[in-house]
This record gives sequence, structure tokens and C-alpha cells, in this order.
Amino acid sequence: MTQALNVGPRDTVLEIGTGSGYQAAILSGLCRRVYTVDRHRRLVQEAEAIFRELDLFNITAQVSDGSRGLPDQAPFDRIIVTAAAEDPPGPLLAQLKIGGIMVVPVGQSDTVQTLIRVTRTETGFDYDELRQVRFVPLVEGLGQT
Repeated sequence: MTQALNVGPRDTVLEIGTGSGYQAAILSGLCRRVYTVDRHRRLVQEAEAIFRELDLFNITAQVSDGSRGLPDQAPFDRIIVTAAAEDPPGPLLAQLKIGGIMVVPVGQSDTVQTLIRVTRTETGFDYDELRQVRFVPLVEGLGQT
């Protein structure tokens, strides 16, 4: 997914699904700024502690509904989604810069999904199917704290 994102050193990246923080830590070495969101407060707090321990200061982590993105920080050069949506989420597509790339697994949560790369163009979006994958579903709202 990171390779398909084609991150550059001046890019601002939005990651949906902080999890352990591993992906955000990798991205932080490849780009200017990473915003990472997760619906589970405990995961965000644990990841933030790791980021501090590793002196990764270009990562901003927050508890948020990832299906809505971060409109206050948009637009983004790159968006990576680590949970499957039935279709690329409209709010995330809207937060992608022209020329920007989003990598997202799409499909039903109980079947094999397809990892796609979406590139925003001046006139719309181009979609490339990359491979079959299996991810947890993208869930709206916040998790229990």
C-alpha cells in the first residue's frame, strides 16, 4: 500500500486507521506531514506514546471518524485507508488534491476485496485495481472508550 501511494518528501498524508502506529511511522520518514486518525482512543494514545519515544514530530494523531476524513486539514496529497469500504468514501475523495492519490480496499466486508489506487484528475478520478485483499470494514462513528 505504501508503494502504491507513491509518497513524496513534500506530501501531506492522511492515514485512516492508526492502529499500532506502524504505518504512520513509516510514512513520517517519507513525507512532510502525516495526519492519522482512529476511532479508538486507546489506539491513538498508545501510538502517540510510540511517536514521542521515536522522536517522530511530523505526525498528528487524533480520535476521529475516519470515514469523514479531516476536512479542516484538507486537501491532502495522499490518503491511505486501512479498512475496507464498499466504495471509495465520498468525503475522502473530496479531500484529495488534484493529482493526489488514495489507496483504499473496497468491497463487502465478508468477501475478498480489491485494493484500488484512486488518482484525482482535473476532470474526475482514475481508478486502478491493484490486487485482491482482505481488510476489516471501515466503520462510521467513534469506538467505545
